[in-house]
Amino acid sequence: MQFRIGEGWDIHALVAGRKLMLGGVEVPFHLGLLGHSDADALLHAITDALLGAAALGDIGSHFPDTDVRFKCADSSTLLLEAARRVRAKGYEIGNIDSTIIAQAPRLMRHLPAMRTQIARTLGLELDQVNVKAKTSEKMGPVGQGQAIEARAIVLLSR
Repeated sequence: MQFRIGEGWDIHALVAGRKLMLGGVEVPFHLGLLGHSDADALLHAITDALLGAAALGDIGSHFPDTDVRFKCADSSTLLLEAARRVRAKGYEIGNIDSTIIAQAPRLMRHLPAMRTQIARTLGLELDQVNVKAKTSEKMGPVGQGQAIEARAIVLLSR
Protein backbone atom coordinates (compact mmCIF):
# COMPACT_ATOMS: atom_id res chain seq x y z
CA MET A 1 0.00 0.00 0.00
CA GLN A 2 1.32 3.45 -0.93
CA PHE A 3 0.76 6.42 1.39
CA ARG A 4 0.97 10.10 0.48
CA ILE A 5 0.77 13.12 2.81
CA GLY A 6 -0.33 16.58 1.71
CA GLU A 7 -0.25 19.90 3.52
CA GLY A 8 -2.46 22.89 2.79
CA TRP A 9 -2.58 26.46 4.04
CA ASP A 10 -4.76 29.47 3.28
CA ILE A 11 -5.45 32.94 4.63
CA HIS A 12 -8.10 35.51 3.70
CA ALA A 13 -8.73 39.04 4.89
CA LEU A 14 -11.82 39.76 6.98
CA VAL A 15 -14.07 42.41 5.42
CA ALA A 16 -17.56 43.85 5.83
CA GLY A 17 -20.32 42.84 3.44
CA ARG A 18 -19.42 39.15 3.03
CA LYS A 19 -20.72 35.97 4.67
CA LEU A 20 -18.24 34.09 6.82
CA MET A 21 -17.95 30.58 5.38
CA LEU A 22 -15.69 28.07 7.14
CA GLY A 23 -15.72 24.33 6.56
CA GLY A 24 -18.77 24.67 4.33
CA VAL A 25 -20.74 26.23 7.20
CA GLU A 26 -21.97 29.81 7.43
CA VAL A 27 -20.70 31.20 10.74
CA PRO A 28 -22.66 34.17 12.13
CA PHE A 29 -20.27 37.15 12.30
CA HIS A 30 -20.27 40.79 11.26
CA LEU A 31 -17.34 40.21 8.86
CA GLY A 32 -16.66 37.68 6.14
CA LEU A 33 -13.65 36.53 4.15
CA LEU A 34 -12.55 38.37 1.03
CA GLY A 35 -11.88 36.25 -2.04
CA HIS A 36 -12.81 35.40 -5.62
CA SER A 37 -14.89 32.40 -4.47
CA ASP A 38 -16.76 32.24 -1.16
CA ALA A 39 -13.25 32.43 0.40
CA ASP A 40 -13.72 29.44 2.72
CA ALA A 41 -10.13 29.31 4.00
CA LEU A 42 -10.61 25.91 5.67
CA LEU A 43 -11.94 24.19 2.56
CA HIS A 44 -9.21 25.86 0.48
CA ALA A 45 -6.52 24.49 2.82
CA ILE A 46 -8.04 20.99 2.64
CA THR A 47 -8.30 21.24 -1.15
CA ASP A 48 -4.63 22.22 -1.38
CA ALA A 49 -3.64 19.35 0.94
CA LEU A 50 -5.53 16.83 -1.21
CA LEU A 51 -4.07 18.09 -4.46
CA GLY A 52 -0.58 18.30 -2.97
CA ALA A 53 -0.66 14.75 -1.61
CA ALA A 54 -1.51 13.46 -5.09
CA ALA A 55 1.14 15.70 -6.73
CA LEU A 56 -1.57 17.55 -8.64
CA GLY A 57 -0.40 21.09 -7.95
CA ASP A 58 -2.48 23.51 -5.93
CA ILE A 59 -5.93 25.06 -5.81
CA GLY A 60 -4.86 28.03 -7.93
CA SER A 61 -3.72 25.82 -10.79
CA HIS A 62 -7.08 24.01 -10.91
CA PHE A 63 -9.46 26.83 -9.97
CA PRO A 64 -7.67 30.13 -10.76
CA ASP A 65 -9.05 33.37 -9.35
CA THR A 66 -8.71 34.85 -12.83
CA ASP A 67 -11.42 32.52 -14.17
CA VAL A 68 -14.94 33.97 -14.03
CA ARG A 69 -16.36 30.43 -13.66
CA PHE A 70 -15.10 30.44 -10.08
CA LYS A 71 -16.40 33.91 -9.13
CA CYS A 72 -18.38 33.47 -5.88
CA ALA A 73 -17.96 29.68 -6.24
CA ASP A 74 -19.01 27.41 -3.39
CA SER A 75 -15.72 26.05 -2.04
CA SER A 76 -17.45 22.73 -1.27
CA THR A 77 -17.87 22.26 -5.03
CA LEU A 78 -14.17 22.97 -5.59
CA LEU A 79 -13.23 20.54 -2.80
CA LEU A 80 -15.46 17.83 -4.27
CA GLU A 81 -13.88 18.28 -7.72
CA ALA A 82 -10.37 18.15 -6.25
CA ALA A 83 -11.26 14.92 -4.45
CA ARG A 84 -12.62 13.50 -7.72
CA ARG A 85 -9.32 14.26 -9.43
CA VAL A 86 -7.34 12.71 -6.56
CA ARG A 87 -9.49 9.57 -6.65
CA ALA A 88 -9.09 9.40 -10.45
CA LYS A 89 -5.35 8.94 -9.81
CA GLY A 90 -6.20 5.89 -7.69
CA TYR A 91 -5.97 7.43 -4.21
CA GLU A 92 -8.41 7.23 -1.32
CA ILE A 93 -8.56 9.69 1.57
CA GLY A 94 -7.39 8.17 4.85
CA ASN A 95 -7.97 11.15 7.10
CA ILE A 96 -7.93 14.93 7.31
CA ASP A 97 -6.61 16.96 10.23
CA SER A 98 -7.15 20.71 10.07
CA THR A 99 -6.87 23.88 12.12
CA ILE A 100 -8.58 27.25 11.80
CA ILE A 101 -6.67 30.17 13.31
CA ALA A 102 -8.96 33.09 14.17
CA GLN A 103 -8.99 35.63 16.96
CA ALA A 104 -12.75 36.04 16.45
CA PRO A 105 -15.38 34.75 16.22
CA ARG A 106 -15.23 31.89 18.68
CA LEU A 107 -15.59 28.75 16.57
CA MET A 108 -15.80 25.85 19.05
CA ARG A 109 -19.57 25.39 18.76
CA HIS A 110 -19.39 25.37 14.93
CA LEU A 111 -16.69 22.68 14.65
CA PRO A 112 -19.05 19.65 14.75
CA ALA A 113 -21.08 21.08 11.85
CA MET A 114 -17.89 21.74 9.88
CA ARG A 115 -16.65 18.18 10.44
CA THR A 116 -20.02 16.80 9.38
CA GLN A 117 -20.16 18.98 6.26
CA ILE A 118 -16.62 18.11 5.17
CA ALA A 119 -17.20 14.38 5.75
CA ARG A 120 -20.50 14.52 3.84
CA THR A 121 -18.95 16.44 0.92
CA LEU A 122 -16.07 13.96 0.59
CA GLY A 123 -18.05 10.79 1.33
CA LEU A 124 -15.99 10.07 4.47
CA GLU A 125 -16.84 8.82 7.92
CA LEU A 126 -16.95 11.51 10.59
CA ASP A 127 -13.96 10.02 12.39
CA GLN A 128 -11.83 10.60 9.28
CA VAL A 129 -12.19 14.38 9.62
CA ASN A 130 -10.85 16.58 12.40
CA VAL A 131 -11.21 20.35 12.71
CA LYS A 132 -9.60 22.37 15.49
CA ALA A 133 -9.78 26.10 16.27
CA LYS A 134 -7.03 28.23 17.75
CA THR A 135 -6.29 31.91 18.24
CA SER A 136 -3.00 33.57 17.39
CA GLU A 137 -2.74 35.17 20.83
CA LYS A 138 -3.46 38.63 19.34
CA MET A 139 -0.29 38.52 17.18
CA GLY A 140 -0.08 39.33 13.48
CA PRO A 141 -2.96 40.05 11.10
CA VAL A 142 -5.02 37.13 12.41
CA GLY A 143 -4.55 38.24 16.02
CA GLN A 144 -5.48 41.80 15.11
CA GLY A 145 -8.79 40.58 13.63
CA GLN A 146 -7.78 41.37 10.04
CA ALA A 147 -7.74 37.81 8.68
CA ILE A 148 -8.50 34.12 9.26
CA GLU A 149 -5.99 31.38 8.48
CA ALA A 150 -6.43 27.64 8.02
CA ARG A 151 -4.07 24.66 7.79
CA ALA A 152 -4.75 21.07 6.80
CA ILE A 153 -2.94 17.76 6.50
CA VAL A 154 -4.33 14.86 4.47
CA LEU A 155 -3.29 11.21 4.29
CA LEU A 156 -3.96 9.40 1.02
CA SER A 157 -3.49 5.73 0.28
CA ARG A 158 -3.45 3.71 -2.92
